[in-house]
Amino acid sequence: MNRKELHPDSSPLAAFGARLRSLREGRGWTQEDLAGRTGYSSVHVSAIETARKPPTLRFVRSTDGAFGTEGTADSFEREWREIRHGSLLEGFPEYVGHEGRAAEIRLYEVGVIPGLLQTPEYATALAEGDVKRGAITAEQAQERVALVAERQAALVRTRPPLIFVVLDESCLRRPIGEPAVMDAQFARLAEFAELPNTVLQIAPFDMGTRRPFSLPLYILTMSDRSLMSYAESAQRGHFERENTSVVPMLTAYHQLQAEAPSQAQSVAMISQLLKGTP
Repeated sequence: MNRKELHPDSSPLAAFGARLRSLREGRGWTQEDLAGRTGYSSVHVSAIETARKPPTLRFVRSTDGAFGTEGTADSFEREWREIRHGSLLEGFPEYVGHEGRAAEIRLYEVGVIPGLLQTPEYATALAEGDVKRGAITAEQAQERVALVAERQAALVRTRPPLIFVVLDESCLRRPIGEPAVMDAQFARLAEFAELPNTVLQIAPFDMGTRRPFSLPLYILTMSDRSLMSYAESAQRGHFERENTSVVPMLTAYHQLQAEAPSQAQSVAMISQLLKGTP
């Protein structure tokens, strides 16, 4: 049987394939064995190992199931997300992996509408702006827009999560794309606020020092009530699992919600902007 030599240093996909082959052979499995355990053909497994075909989310989850690596720091899903979203800040791919399974999601965002609430047009305009600045490639821009759609789709399930969102007023004041893009985005925010599992609040500029955060923050409560958080600056992201670190941030988030205007007042502010009223 011909055995193709692998070059894991040539690309992230090649490194993924080399790791898959190494773990498979470490178990004493043939490609046929792994295929039977994952529900794929041996030809498909071979194509992944030799980087001739990129793995899908379904494949990597099946592979984690076969090797017993689900939810670990060394999971194939985590590596897949890091490969696919290489232009994103450290920690964010791992956060996204948990977001779709969270029971409660709390967001605080500054400057831009968060991905879970973005319209496709807003997401596209934002990504295209990064391409023009040379921050990302056109391909990475397409991946970012696709990720927004994937994240939103993952929340449409039989028992959707509770979603609490506090937006800094700058999210509304910063124009992204043409005026029609912002109008559609404002309408989307108003629709979001009407859902039975959501709460939307705007933190106005005049909150001043009563605002406990100055940077974006995301907090997840999982079905077992464990807590996770993701925070970022301009150049760095940090994913946190330790309750001792997350609980103080959750407390501060509750304080933020208490200080911010109500959802009704916040929606009224959005409606004024939608009508063109400053």
